Amino acid sequence: MEEKQHKQAIFGWTMYDWANSVFATTIMAAVLPVYYSSVAVNRPDQPELATAYWAYTTTIALLLVSLLGPILGTMADFVGGKKRFLSLFVVIGAIGTALLYFVGPGDWMLASGFFIIGSIGFSGSLVFYDSLLPHVARSDEMDKVSSRGYAMGYLGGGLLLAVNLAMIMLAPDELTQLMTRISFLTVAAWWMVFTIPLWKFVKEPKRSLMEGEQGHENPVAAAIRRLGQTFTSIRQYKELLKFILAFWLYNNGIGTIIYMASIYGAELKFGQTTIIGTLLMVQFVAIPFALLFGWMGGKFGTKKSILISLGIYTCIAIGGYFMQQEMHFWLLGFAVAMVQGGSQALSRSLFGRMMPKSKSAEFYSFFAVSEKIAGTVGPLVFGLATQIFGGGRMGIISLVIFFILGGLLLTRVDEKAGIAVAEAEEARLAGEKA
Repeated sequence: MEEKQHKQAIFGWTMYDWANSVFATTIMAAVLPVYYSSVAVNRPDQPELATAYWAYTTTIALLLVSLLGPILGTMADFVGGKKRFLSLFVVIGAIGTALLYFVGPGDWMLASGFFIIGSIGFSGSLVFYDSLLPHVARSDEMDKVSSRGYAMGYLGGGLLLAVNLAMIMLAPDELTQLMTRISFLTVAAWWMVFTIPLWKFVKEPKRSLMEGEQGHENPVAAAIRRLGQTFTSIRQYKELLKFILAFWLYNNGIGTIIYMASIYGAELKFGQTTIIGTLLMVQFVAIPFALLFGWMGGKFGTKKSILISLGIYTCIAIGGYFMQQEMHFWLLGFAVAMVQGGSQALSRSLFGRMMPKSKSAEFYSFFAVSEKIAGTVGPLVFGLATQIFGGGRMGIISLVIFFILGGLLLTRVDEKAGIAVAEAEEARLAGEKA
Protein backbone atom coordinates (compact mmCIF):
# COMPACT_ATOMS: atom_id res chain seq x y z
CA MET A 1 0.00 0.00 0.00
CA GLU A 2 2.83 2.40 0.88
CA GLU A 3 4.56 1.81 -2.46
CA LYS A 4 1.26 2.34 -4.30
CA GLN A 5 0.74 5.66 -2.52
CA HIS A 6 4.32 6.64 -3.36
CA LYS A 7 3.69 6.00 -7.07
CA GLN A 8 0.38 7.86 -6.94
CA ALA A 9 2.08 10.83 -5.30
CA ILE A 10 4.71 10.92 -8.04
CA PHE A 11 1.96 10.71 -10.66
CA GLY A 12 0.00 13.53 -9.02
CA TRP A 13 3.10 15.69 -8.71
CA THR A 14 4.20 15.22 -12.33
CA MET A 15 0.65 15.92 -13.55
CA TYR A 16 0.96 19.47 -12.26
CA ASP A 17 3.68 20.00 -14.87
CA TRP A 18 1.11 18.75 -17.40
CA ALA A 19 -1.40 21.24 -15.94
CA ASN A 20 0.66 24.45 -15.71
CA SER A 21 2.83 24.05 -18.81
CA VAL A 22 -0.03 25.18 -21.03
CA PHE A 23 0.53 28.67 -19.61
CA ALA A 24 4.19 28.43 -20.58
CA THR A 25 3.39 27.31 -24.14
CA THR A 26 0.23 29.14 -25.21
CA ILE A 27 0.54 32.26 -23.04
CA MET A 28 4.25 32.87 -22.47
CA ALA A 29 5.81 31.41 -25.58
CA ALA A 30 3.50 31.00 -28.56
CA VAL A 31 0.04 32.49 -28.98
CA LEU A 32 -0.07 35.52 -26.67
CA PRO A 33 3.27 37.07 -27.80
CA VAL A 34 2.12 37.00 -31.43
CA TYR A 35 -1.33 38.36 -30.49
CA TYR A 36 0.35 40.98 -28.28
CA SER A 37 2.54 42.16 -31.14
CA SER A 38 0.01 42.06 -33.98
CA VAL A 39 -3.20 43.04 -32.15
CA ALA A 40 -2.59 44.50 -28.69
CA VAL A 41 0.35 46.73 -29.70
CA ASN A 42 -0.36 46.79 -33.45
CA ARG A 43 2.54 49.02 -34.58
CA PRO A 44 3.74 47.53 -37.90
CA ASP A 45 5.83 50.66 -38.50
CA GLN A 46 7.84 49.98 -35.31
CA PRO A 47 7.78 46.22 -34.62
CA GLU A 48 10.63 46.56 -32.10
CA LEU A 49 8.25 48.42 -29.75
CA ALA A 50 6.24 45.25 -29.13
CA THR A 51 9.48 43.37 -28.39
CA ALA A 52 10.55 46.01 -25.87
CA TYR A 53 7.09 46.29 -24.23
CA TRP A 54 6.91 42.51 -23.86
CA ALA A 55 10.38 42.43 -22.27
CA TYR A 56 9.41 45.13 -19.76
CA THR A 57 6.11 43.39 -18.97
CA THR A 58 8.02 40.19 -18.23
CA THR A 59 10.43 42.09 -15.98
CA ILE A 60 7.58 43.60 -13.94
CA ALA A 61 5.91 40.20 -13.52
CA LEU A 62 9.13 38.62 -12.25
CA LEU A 63 9.76 41.47 -9.82
CA LEU A 64 6.28 41.20 -8.30
CA VAL A 65 6.70 37.46 -7.78
CA SER A 66 10.06 38.10 -6.13
CA LEU A 67 8.38 40.39 -3.59
CA LEU A 68 5.63 37.91 -2.70
CA GLY A 69 7.62 34.67 -2.66
CA PRO A 70 9.90 34.95 0.39
CA ILE A 71 7.15 35.58 2.94
CA LEU A 72 4.75 33.06 1.45
CA GLY A 73 7.40 30.35 1.18
CA THR A 74 8.43 30.59 4.81
CA MET A 75 4.77 30.85 5.90
CA ALA A 76 4.04 27.62 4.01
CA ASP A 77 6.69 25.76 6.03
CA PHE A 78 5.49 27.28 9.31
CA VAL A 79 1.77 26.56 8.91
CA GLY A 80 2.20 23.36 6.89
CA GLY A 81 0.46 24.80 3.84
CA LYS A 82 2.46 24.09 0.70
CA LYS A 83 -0.57 22.68 -1.15
CA ARG A 84 -2.85 25.45 0.07
CA PHE A 85 -0.50 28.17 -1.14
CA LEU A 86 -0.04 26.35 -4.44
CA SER A 87 -3.83 26.26 -4.84
CA LEU A 88 -4.11 29.99 -4.17
CA PHE A 89 -1.63 30.79 -6.93
CA VAL A 90 -3.29 28.35 -9.34
CA VAL A 91 -6.57 30.25 -8.93
CA ILE A 92 -4.83 33.64 -9.35
CA GLY A 93 -3.04 32.43 -12.46
CA ALA A 94 -6.14 30.91 -14.04
CA ILE A 95 -8.15 34.09 -13.45
CA GLY A 96 -5.44 36.31 -14.96
CA THR A 97 -5.23 34.00 -17.96
CA ALA A 98 -8.98 33.91 -18.52
CA LEU A 99 -9.15 37.72 -18.40
CA LEU A 100 -6.92 37.87 -21.49
CA TYR A 101 -10.07 36.94 -23.42
CA PHE A 102 -11.14 40.60 -23.13
CA VAL A 103 -7.98 42.06 -24.77
CA GLY A 104 -8.71 43.69 -28.13
CA PRO A 105 -6.87 45.84 -30.70
CA GLY A 106 -4.66 48.48 -29.08
CA ASP A 107 -5.20 47.09 -25.54
CA TRP A 108 -1.50 46.42 -24.92
CA MET A 109 -1.58 47.81 -21.38
CA LEU A 110 -4.57 45.64 -20.52
CA ALA A 111 -2.80 42.64 -22.04
CA SER A 112 0.32 43.41 -20.00
CA GLY A 113 -1.70 43.71 -16.79
CA PHE A 114 -3.56 40.43 -17.23
CA PHE A 115 -0.36 38.66 -18.28
CA ILE A 116 1.35 39.91 -15.12
CA ILE A 117 -1.50 38.50 -12.99
CA GLY A 118 -1.26 35.16 -14.78
CA SER A 119 2.53 35.13 -14.44
CA ILE A 120 2.30 35.76 -10.70
CA GLY A 121 0.02 32.73 -10.40
CA PHE A 122 2.24 30.59 -12.61
CA SER A 123 5.58 31.48 -11.04
CA GLY A 124 4.19 31.60 -7.49
CA SER A 125 2.65 28.13 -7.78
CA LEU A 126 5.97 26.71 -8.97
CA VAL A 127 7.65 27.77 -5.70
CA PHE A 128 5.38 25.42 -3.76
CA TYR A 129 5.24 22.77 -6.48
CA ASP A 130 9.03 22.52 -6.52
CA SER A 131 9.11 22.47 -2.72
CA LEU A 132 6.96 19.30 -2.75
CA LEU A 133 9.54 17.38 -4.83
CA PRO A 134 11.75 16.27 -1.88
CA HIS A 135 8.60 15.03 -0.09
CA VAL A 136 7.36 13.08 -3.10
CA ALA A 137 10.56 11.58 -4.52
CA ARG A 138 13.29 9.70 -2.73
CA SER A 139 16.77 11.19 -2.94
CA ASP A 140 18.04 8.63 -5.45
CA GLU A 141 15.10 9.18 -7.84
CA MET A 142 14.84 12.99 -7.80
CA ASP A 143 16.64 13.49 -11.15
CA LYS A 144 14.30 11.05 -12.89
CA VAL A 145 11.11 12.33 -11.23
CA SER A 146 11.99 15.96 -11.89
CA SER A 147 12.80 15.14 -15.54
CA ARG A 148 9.58 13.12 -15.85
CA GLY A 149 7.68 16.16 -14.66
CA TYR A 150 9.22 18.29 -17.38
CA ALA A 151 8.47 15.59 -19.97
CA MET A 152 4.83 15.52 -18.87
CA GLY A 153 4.77 19.29 -19.09
CA TYR A 154 6.05 19.28 -22.64
CA LEU A 155 3.47 16.68 -23.65
CA GLY A 156 0.53 18.44 -22.00
CA GLY A 157 1.60 21.89 -23.10
CA GLY A 158 2.18 20.65 -26.63
CA LEU A 159 -1.18 18.91 -26.92
CA LEU A 160 -3.22 21.94 -25.92
CA LEU A 161 -1.04 24.20 -28.05
CA ALA A 162 -1.78 21.93 -31.04
CA VAL A 163 -5.51 22.21 -30.34
CA ASN A 164 -5.26 25.98 -30.00
CA LEU A 165 -3.29 26.27 -33.23
CA ALA A 166 -5.92 24.24 -35.06
CA MET A 167 -8.62 26.53 -33.66
CA ILE A 168 -6.77 29.66 -34.77
CA MET A 169 -5.34 28.60 -38.12
CA LEU A 170 -8.38 26.73 -39.44
CA ALA A 171 -10.80 29.50 -38.52
CA PRO A 172 -11.98 32.00 -41.17
CA ASP A 173 -9.99 35.27 -41.12
CA GLU A 174 -12.81 37.16 -39.43
CA LEU A 175 -12.80 34.65 -36.54
CA THR A 176 -9.03 34.38 -36.01
CA GLN A 177 -8.93 36.92 -33.17
CA LEU A 178 -11.93 35.31 -31.46
CA MET A 179 -10.36 31.84 -31.64
CA THR A 180 -7.13 33.26 -30.23
CA ARG A 181 -9.01 34.77 -27.29
CA ILE A 182 -10.90 31.51 -26.72
CA SER A 183 -7.55 29.72 -26.59
CA PHE A 184 -6.72 31.80 -23.50
CA LEU A 185 -9.86 30.43 -21.82
CA THR A 186 -8.85 26.85 -22.65
CA VAL A 187 -5.53 27.40 -20.87
CA ALA A 188 -7.26 28.56 -17.69
CA ALA A 189 -9.65 25.59 -17.72
CA TRP A 190 -6.90 23.02 -18.48
CA TRP A 191 -4.72 24.42 -15.70
CA MET A 192 -7.47 24.04 -13.08
CA VAL A 193 -8.74 20.61 -14.16
CA PHE A 194 -5.36 18.88 -14.35
CA THR A 195 -4.23 20.21 -10.97
CA ILE A 196 -6.78 17.80 -9.45
CA PRO A 197 -4.39 14.76 -9.37
CA LEU A 198 -1.92 16.74 -7.26
CA TRP A 199 -4.68 17.81 -4.89
CA LYS A 200 -5.85 14.19 -4.63
CA PHE A 201 -2.64 12.16 -4.38
CA VAL A 202 0.06 14.44 -2.93
CA LYS A 203 -0.16 14.76 0.83
CA GLU A 204 0.48 18.02 2.62
CA PRO A 205 3.93 17.66 4.28
CA LYS A 206 3.91 17.88 8.04
CA ARG A 207 4.23 21.24 9.67
CA SER A 208 7.84 22.08 10.46
CA LEU A 209 8.47 24.12 13.62
CA MET A 210 11.99 25.27 14.36
CA GLU A 211 13.60 25.23 17.78
CA GLY A 212 11.96 27.77 20.08
CA GLU A 213 8.96 28.42 17.82
CA GLN A 214 5.42 28.47 19.15
CA GLY A 215 2.81 27.00 16.84
CA HIS A 216 0.20 29.60 17.72
CA GLU A 217 2.23 32.71 16.87
CA ASN A 218 1.44 35.03 13.97
CA PRO A 219 2.41 33.28 10.70
CA VAL A 220 3.56 36.54 9.06
CA ALA A 221 5.81 37.43 12.01
CA ALA A 222 7.17 33.88 12.08
CA ALA A 223 7.79 33.99 8.32
CA ILE A 224 9.71 37.27 8.54
CA ARG A 225 11.84 35.92 11.37
CA ARG A 226 12.47 32.67 9.52
CA LEU A 227 13.38 34.56 6.38
CA GLY A 228 16.02 36.47 8.28
CA GLN A 229 17.35 33.20 9.67
CA THR A 230 17.37 31.70 6.15
CA PHE A 231 19.49 34.54 4.80
CA THR A 232 21.82 34.06 7.77
CA SER A 233 21.94 30.26 7.72
CA ILE A 234 22.31 29.98 3.95
CA ARG A 235 25.96 30.86 4.47
CA GLN A 236 26.59 27.48 6.07
CA TYR A 237 25.52 25.83 2.80
CA LYS A 238 28.51 27.08 0.83
CA GLU A 239 28.13 24.74 -2.13
CA LEU A 240 24.40 25.41 -2.33
CA LEU A 241 25.06 29.15 -2.28
CA LYS A 242 27.57 28.83 -5.13
CA PHE A 243 25.04 26.82 -7.10
CA ILE A 244 22.34 29.45 -6.55
CA LEU A 245 24.66 32.15 -7.86
CA ALA A 246 25.50 30.03 -10.91
CA PHE A 247 21.82 29.31 -11.49
CA TRP A 248 20.99 33.03 -11.20
CA LEU A 249 23.34 33.68 -14.08
CA TYR A 250 22.61 30.90 -16.55
CA ASN A 251 18.85 30.84 -15.89
CA ASN A 252 18.73 34.51 -16.94
CA GLY A 253 19.69 33.35 -20.41
CA ILE A 254 17.34 30.35 -20.42
CA GLY A 255 14.36 32.35 -19.19
CA THR A 256 14.93 35.20 -21.63
CA ILE A 257 15.04 32.81 -24.59
CA ILE A 258 11.74 31.26 -23.46
CA TYR A 259 10.03 34.62 -23.04
CA MET A 260 11.44 36.43 -26.06
CA ALA A 261 11.75 33.81 -28.84
CA SER A 262 8.30 34.30 -30.37
CA ILE A 263 8.24 38.06 -30.30
CA TYR A 264 11.81 38.18 -31.68
CA GLY A 265 10.67 35.97 -34.56
CA ALA A 266 7.71 38.30 -35.14
CA GLU A 267 10.11 41.27 -35.24
CA LEU A 268 12.11 39.49 -37.95
CA LYS A 269 8.80 39.13 -39.86
CA PHE A 270 8.79 35.34 -39.76
CA GLY A 271 5.37 33.85 -40.50
CA GLN A 272 2.98 32.79 -37.76
CA THR A 273 3.15 29.22 -39.04
CA THR A 274 6.93 29.17 -38.55
CA ILE A 275 6.88 30.79 -35.10
CA ILE A 276 4.09 28.77 -33.57
CA GLY A 277 4.95 25.62 -35.52
CA THR A 278 8.51 25.73 -34.19
CA LEU A 279 7.30 26.15 -30.63
CA LEU A 280 4.92 23.25 -31.08
CA MET A 281 7.79 21.14 -32.40
CA VAL A 282 9.85 22.10 -29.33
CA GLN A 283 7.16 20.71 -27.02
CA PHE A 284 7.28 17.21 -28.50
CA VAL A 285 10.98 16.99 -29.35
CA ALA A 286 11.80 18.10 -25.80
CA ILE A 287 10.05 15.09 -24.23
CA PRO A 288 12.67 12.41 -25.02
CA PHE A 289 15.50 14.87 -24.39
CA ALA A 290 14.12 15.77 -20.94
CA LEU A 291 14.06 12.05 -20.10
CA LEU A 292 17.53 11.65 -21.62
CA PHE A 293 18.93 14.33 -19.33
CA GLY A 294 17.36 12.55 -16.35
CA TRP A 295 19.33 9.45 -17.37
CA MET A 296 22.48 11.50 -18.02
CA GLY A 297 22.26 13.00 -14.52
CA GLY A 298 22.54 9.51 -13.04
CA LYS A 299 25.13 8.28 -15.53
CA PHE A 300 27.53 11.21 -15.85
CA GLY A 301 26.59 13.43 -12.90
CA THR A 302 24.00 16.17 -12.59
CA LYS A 303 26.47 19.06 -12.74
CA LYS A 304 28.27 17.78 -15.82
CA SER A 305 24.97 17.27 -17.63
CA ILE A 306 23.89 20.85 -16.87
CA LEU A 307 27.23 22.14 -18.19
CA ILE A 308 26.66 20.29 -21.47
CA SER A 309 23.30 22.02 -21.83
CA LEU A 310 24.85 25.44 -21.18
CA GLY A 311 27.40 24.87 -23.95
CA ILE A 312 24.53 24.19 -26.36
CA TYR A 313 22.63 27.27 -25.12
CA THR A 314 25.69 29.44 -25.83
CA CYS A 315 25.68 28.23 -29.43
CA ILE A 316 21.93 28.94 -29.65
CA ALA A 317 22.38 32.57 -28.55
CA ILE A 318 25.18 33.08 -31.10
CA GLY A 319 23.06 31.46 -33.80
CA GLY A 320 20.14 33.72 -32.90
CA TYR A 321 22.23 36.79 -33.62
CA PHE A 322 22.98 35.61 -37.17
CA MET A 323 19.47 34.26 -37.85
CA GLN A 324 18.11 35.41 -41.22
CA GLN A 325 15.75 32.77 -42.57
CA GLU A 326 12.76 30.94 -41.19
CA MET A 327 14.65 27.65 -41.47
CA HIS A 328 17.17 29.04 -38.98
CA PHE A 329 14.30 29.54 -36.50
CA TRP A 330 13.28 25.90 -36.90
CA LEU A 331 16.86 24.68 -36.40
CA LEU A 332 17.45 26.82 -33.31
CA GLY A 333 14.09 25.68 -31.95
CA PHE A 334 15.22 22.06 -32.26
CA ALA A 335 18.43 22.92 -30.40
CA VAL A 336 16.42 24.57 -27.62
CA ALA A 337 14.24 21.45 -27.38
CA MET A 338 17.35 19.38 -26.76
CA VAL A 339 18.35 21.22 -23.60
CA GLN A 340 15.48 23.32 -22.21
CA GLY A 341 13.73 20.72 -20.06
CA GLY A 342 16.85 18.83 -19.07
CA SER A 343 18.77 21.88 -17.85
CA GLN A 344 15.89 23.09 -15.69
CA ALA A 345 14.87 19.67 -14.39
CA LEU A 346 18.41 18.81 -13.29
CA SER A 347 18.87 22.26 -11.72
CA ARG A 348 15.67 21.72 -9.71
CA SER A 349 16.69 18.27 -8.50
CA LEU A 350 20.29 19.28 -7.69
CA PHE A 351 19.03 22.14 -5.55
CA GLY A 352 16.57 19.78 -3.84
CA ARG A 353 19.39 17.42 -2.81
CA MET A 354 21.56 20.19 -1.35
CA MET A 355 18.98 21.50 1.15
CA PRO A 356 17.26 20.10 4.28
CA LYS A 357 13.98 18.47 3.25
CA SER A 358 12.04 19.85 6.23
CA LYS A 359 12.82 23.40 5.05
CA SER A 360 11.89 22.75 1.43
CA ALA A 361 9.33 25.56 0.91
CA GLU A 362 11.56 28.03 2.75
CA PHE A 363 14.61 27.15 0.66
CA TYR A 364 12.72 26.76 -2.62
CA SER A 365 11.07 30.15 -2.07
CA PHE A 366 14.52 31.64 -1.49
CA PHE A 367 15.73 29.84 -4.60
CA ALA A 368 12.74 30.92 -6.71
CA VAL A 369 12.71 34.49 -5.44
CA SER A 370 16.44 34.87 -5.93
CA GLU A 371 15.97 33.44 -9.41
CA LYS A 372 13.14 35.88 -10.20
CA ILE A 373 15.04 38.93 -8.91
CA ALA A 374 18.14 37.97 -10.86
CA GLY A 375 16.00 36.73 -13.74
CA THR A 376 14.67 40.21 -14.40
CA VAL A 377 18.11 41.20 -15.65
CA GLY A 378 17.97 39.10 -18.82
CA PRO A 379 14.64 40.41 -20.20
CA LEU A 380 15.56 43.95 -19.09
CA VAL A 381 18.92 43.80 -20.91
CA PHE A 382 17.17 42.32 -23.93
CA GLY A 383 14.57 45.11 -23.93
CA LEU A 384 17.09 47.90 -23.49
CA ALA A 385 19.41 46.51 -26.17
CA THR A 386 16.46 46.18 -28.52
CA GLN A 387 15.44 49.82 -28.07
CA ILE A 388 18.98 51.24 -28.08
CA PHE A 389 20.15 49.34 -31.17
CA GLY A 390 16.77 49.29 -32.96
CA GLY A 391 16.32 45.52 -33.00
CA GLY A 392 16.58 42.29 -31.05
CA ARG A 393 19.86 40.95 -32.45
CA MET A 394 22.00 42.66 -29.82
CA GLY A 395 19.54 41.48 -27.19
CA ILE A 396 19.93 37.81 -28.15
CA ILE A 397 23.72 37.94 -28.37
CA SER A 398 23.93 39.57 -24.93
CA LEU A 399 22.67 36.31 -23.41
CA VAL A 400 25.99 34.57 -24.12
CA ILE A 401 27.60 36.23 -21.10
CA PHE A 402 24.95 34.71 -18.78
CA PHE A 403 25.66 31.17 -20.01
CA ILE A 404 29.44 31.54 -19.87
CA LEU A 405 29.61 33.10 -16.39
CA GLY A 406 26.98 30.74 -15.00
CA GLY A 407 28.80 27.72 -16.39
CA LEU A 408 32.16 28.84 -15.02
CA LEU A 409 30.71 29.28 -11.53
CA LEU A 410 28.92 25.94 -11.73
CA THR A 411 32.25 24.19 -12.31
CA ARG A 412 33.28 25.41 -8.83
CA VAL A 413 30.32 23.70 -7.10
CA ASP A 414 31.12 20.50 -5.16
CA GLU A 415 27.73 18.80 -5.32
CA LYS A 416 28.74 15.85 -3.10
CA ALA A 417 29.86 18.16 -0.31
CA GLY A 418 26.65 20.15 -0.63
CA ILE A 419 24.48 17.04 -0.35
CA ALA A 420 26.43 15.86 2.72
CA VAL A 421 25.85 19.18 4.50
CA ALA A 422 22.10 19.03 3.78
CA GLU A 423 21.82 15.45 5.04
CA ALA A 424 23.68 16.31 8.25
CA GLU A 425 21.41 19.29 8.90
CA GLU A 426 18.27 17.23 8.25
CA ALA A 427 19.51 14.61 10.74
CA ARG A 428 20.14 17.35 13.32
CA LEU A 429 16.65 18.78 12.86
CA ALA A 430 15.13 15.31 13.17
CA GLY A 431 17.06 14.77 16.39
CA GLU A 432 15.71 18.03 17.85
CA LYS A 433 12.12 16.96 17.12
CA ALA A 434 12.72 13.56 18.70
